Amino acid sequence: MKNLIRDLRGARGWSQAHLAELLDVSRQTVIAIETGKYDPSLPLAFAISRLFAQPIETIFFPEESV
Repeated sequence: MKNLIRDLRGARGWSQAHLAELLDVSRQTVIAIETGKYDPSLPLAFAISRLFAQPIETIFFPEESV
């Protein structure tokens, strides 16, 4: 799943470590989510949505089919 977390985080000037602390996850988890190697759980996706004050569907979207 693709996402805009890196862009949203960057717009706020937050490091991956800071975002991880706010979400109570590891920095490695933030990296994996940003790169699309890990899809967050639904509770974590809702936490991300609340943190950035955006609907989930504007942050996360399916990869384009080939």
